[in-house]
Amino acid sequence: QVQLVESGGGLVQPGGSLRLSCAASGSRFRLNAMGWYRQVPGNERELGARITSGGSTNYADSVKGRFTISRDNAKNTVYLQMNSLKPEDTAVYYCHAFVGRPSGKVVAYWGQGTQVTVSS
Repeated sequence: QVQLVESGGGLVQPGGSLRLSCAASGSRFRLNAMGWYRQVPGNERELGARITSGGSTNYADSVKGRFTISRDNAKNTVYLQMNSLKPEDTAVYYCHAFVGRPSGKVVAYWGQGTQVTVSS
């Protein structure tokens, strides 16, 4: 089994910054693409940013230029640096990973979510 554990959420004023982290743990796994999604109550979960195992990234238009996704493969960790935060960025942020298992299958995992609130 693989676990994804997020940290770094909280309350921040508009214009402020936060850095989210997501660490993967378990045995005998290989992390493929990882990403950060966000969800507001009543809405569907939407992609914020994604990064491949090779480091290629893509972003939702709503966060492009303000958010930066990165990963440390040695630490099995993905980060989301969020700058110039806006109230509309308020959401629960979920870490997602495609994980290669010893069987050869690729399985999708989700973290438990971390709340980000942008408010004055």
